Amino acid sequence: MSSNKAVLLVIDPQVDFCDPKGNLYVNGAEKDMDRLGTMIRDNVNMIDAINVTLDSHQTVHIAHPIWWTNSKAEHPSPFTVITSADVANGTWRATNPLMQEWSKDYVKNLEDNKRYALCIWNPHCLIGSVGATVHPDLYPALLEWEGKFKKVNFVPKGSNFKTEHYSAVKADVEVSGDPTTMLNTQLIDMLKRGHDILISGEALDFCIANTIRDIANEFSDEEVKRFVLLEDACSCVNAPGLEHLGPDFIKDMTARGMRVSKTTEYFK
Repeated sequence: MSSNKAVLLVIDPQVDFCDPKGNLYVNGAEKDMDRLGTMIRDNVNMIDAINVTLDSHQTVHIAHPIWWTNSKAEHPSPFTVITSADVANGTWRATNPLMQEWSKDYVKNLEDNKRYALCIWNPHCLIGSVGATVHPDLYPALLEWEGKFKKVNFVPKGSNFKTEHYSAVKADVEVSGDPTTMLNTQLIDMLKRGHDILISGEALDFCIANTIRDIANEFSDEEVKRFVLLEDACSCVNAPGLEHLGPDFIKDMTARGMRVSKTTEYFK
């Protein structure tokens, strides 16, 4: 790999996030994908590697409504936040009694690890569904880049139904015996080879924020300066009450050395 070329990291550029009809649409994401695709086409020879993460779930998942129920046999609405106190006092419990102990420990582990609180989402990026595929404004650009006899590194995440996987490099809570929930050192090592690591995808306030913070924790202070956020190739969910997450991430990471650019500016 040439040391003077960029590595592109695209987080979850999938139909469910990037299409207005998607199950968990991020406002403006389709425009992000269009801009990102244009950048790739215009700079095919300047991008040494492309890594694309893919959210991969099934209907039964700890962050989907079906997992939880209340005393009225109702499932939580999307964007409901479930805390360890909610589970302890019986506001929410696991629909499957066999999962109750895991569920109670899980939300407690999230709080102890200072990860995001458990937020319930619409079922999304279901394995085998159209919603799990790469958005059509981006996919042809990836194929064009591969036409230079290169290979996109697709990285699935989130298939273990017992844990969230916002971060592309590790689950929010590791599941014993499942290496897919543990630190993805292979992806981290690949990213370290790049002169610059261009960051894009969806959503800035959740999956990008968790991914980049986790990667930065495996990088030296000097290596973090290679991070370049393409601010016009990512958008925020802006879940109610959590609108601060995106700005907080940018503030925290720029303080650590991350730079901010645009798809139309970086290669100039």
